[in-house]
Amino acid sequence: MSMPTPVHGTPGTPTRGAAASTQRLVQLGMVVNAVLAVVKLVAGLLGNAYALVADAIESSIDMVGSLVVWGGLRIASRDPDERYPFGYGRAEAIAGAVVGALMLGAAAGIAIEAISEIRTPHDAPAPWTLGVLVLVIVIKELLAKRVMRASEATGSVAVAADAWHHRSDAITSAAAFIGISVALIGGPGWEPADDWAALVAAAVITVNAVLLFRTAAHDLMDGAPARTMHQEVERAALGTSGVLAIEKLKIRKSGTAFYVDIHVQADPTMSLHDAHILSGRVKASIRTCVPTAAGVLIHMEPYEPA
Repeated sequence: MSMPTPVHGTPGTPTRGAAASTQRLVQLGMVVNAVLAVVKLVAGLLGNAYALVADAIESSIDMVGSLVVWGGLRIASRDPDERYPFGYGRAEAIAGAVVGALMLGAAAGIAIEAISEIRTPHDAPAPWTLGVLVLVIVIKELLAKRVMRASEATGSVAVAADAWHHRSDAITSAAAFIGISVALIGGPGWEPADDWAALVAAAVITVNAVLLFRTAAHDLMDGAPARTMHQEVERAALGTSGVLAIEKLKIRKSGTAFYVDIHVQADPTMSLHDAHILSGRVKASIRTCVPTAAGVLIHMEPYEPA
C-alpha cells in the first residue's frame, strides 16, 4: 500500500530543539522590550511627547506579555502524564488569551490618558524624538517578522500573539511618528496631534487584542481547524486499502498539535484482528499526511451502503 504524500506547507510537530529555540526568541523579545520601554519613556518625558510615553507603556505590556508567552510555552512543552493525559498544550492558548487581556488593558489606559492630554494645553514635542521612533520602528518590525516565522513553523497561538505584540508596537510607533511630525509642522495649535496619535495607537492595540482573543478562544473551545486539514485527513483515510467509507470526522487542536477522531467503515465480514490491523494502517496514513496529528483515534464500523 502506498502512503499519501505529506501536505506541503504543513508544519511538523515541533521538536524539543525547536521549542527551546522559540523560547529563546521570546526571551530575546523580553530584553528588547525592556530596553525600548526605558528609552521611549525617558525620551517621551524629556521630549514632551505623550505618544512616546504611550509607546513606552505598550512596550512594558509587551514585556509582561512575552513573559506570559514564555511561561505558557514552557508548560505546554511538558509531556503528558496521569493528571493531564492529553498533555499541557492548552497552556499555550491560555497564554495567548492572557496577552490579549493585557493588550486591552494597555489600550484603555493609553486612550484615557490621551483624551486627558488632548483637553490640556501643552508644548509641542521635541524634534529629536522622531529619531527615537524611527529606531524603534525598525527594531520592532524586524523582531516581529522573526517571531512570526517561528509561529508559522510551530503553529503556536502564543508565539503568534507575541509577534503581533511586536508588530503593534511598530505600528503605534509609526502613529506616534506621524502625530509628532504633524505637531511640529503645523506649529502652534497643532500640539494635540501627538495625543491623537496615541489615541490611534490605542485603537490599533484594541483591534489586535480582539483578534488574539478570538484565536485563543477558538482553540480553547475545541474549534474545528481549517477545512483543508479535514480534506487531507479524509483523503489519507480513504486512500488506505480496505477503507470503504468515512462516517464521522472530528479534529481539535491542543497547543501546536491536533487530535483526530474518525469513524471508518470497512467490510462487515472482516475479523476483529484484521480490523485492528486496518485501523493501524489508517492511523499511520493520517499521521504521514498530517505530521501535526499527535493523536488519531480510529472507530471501526461495518460498511453499510446507502
